[in-house]
Amino acid sequence: QVQLVESGGGLVQAGGSLRLSCAASGFIFRIVGMGWYRQAPGKQRELVAVIGSGGSTTYADSVKGRFTISRDNSKNTVYLQMNSLKPEDTAVYYCNKGPSGSGPFGSWGQGTQVTVSS
Repeated sequence: QVQLVESGGGLVQAGGSLRLSCAASGFIFRIVGMGWYRQAPGKQRELVAVIGSGGSTTYADSVKGRFTISRDNSKNTVYLQMNSLKPEDTAVYYCNKGPSGSGPFGSWGQGTQVTVSS
């Protein structure tokens, strides 16, 4: 059974930083591309960043140069380092399988709330 547990969110002032973590289990983590997604109030969930099984990364234009996705296959964990945060980054952040192939798993974790004050 797939389990995804996000952590590391919080309240931060604009310009600040946060590091999110996602502990994954129930699948062979090291062969799966992983992504971070976010959903702001009243908006659809959007893809923020993706890291392939080989370590290649892609980012949404809105976070490029500010966010860094990484993974530790020995810990079945994916990270999102967020710098220079803006109020528009406020959202619940989720991790899941990346959008390629069959797309994200059907089950999602509880997410972690990121709130950026101006």
